Amino acid sequence: QVQLVESGGGLVQAGGSLRLSCAASTNMVTITAMGWFRQAPGKQRELVATLTRGGGTNYADSVKGRFTISGDIAKNTVYLQMNNLKPEDTAVYYCNALVVRTDYWGQGTQVTVSS
Repeated sequence: QVQLVESGGGLVQAGGSLRLSCAASTNMVTITAMGWFRQAPGKQRELVATLTRGGGTNYADSVKGRFTISGDIAKNTVYLQMNNLKPEDTAVYYCNALVVRTDYWGQGTQVTVSS
C-alpha cells in the first residue's frame, strides 16, 4: 500500500555532510509518521530520527546536534540532513513510514563515512 524511495546516500569523509530524501507513494492511506533508521554490518537496525504528522521530532542520542529531520508528512516526503558525519555513522539508511500500526520500509541507501 505504501512504497518508499530513498536517495542521497554515498561516500563522504569524516566531518562532511549528506542529505537523504524519501518520497512515499500511497494508495489512499494516511501516513502517521515518517522517519529514518539505519543498520550497520553485524548490528541491529536502530532508530535515527522520526517526524510526526504534527511536526514532532525524535532523535537518537548519537545523532542529536548533528542530524536534522524535516519534511511534510501530508506530502509524503521526509529528509535527513546529516552534518559532521563520523565513521560510526556508516550504515544502510532506511526510510520508514507508519500507517496506523503497520511499518513500511524503503530499499535502503548506503552511507559510508571514511576516516
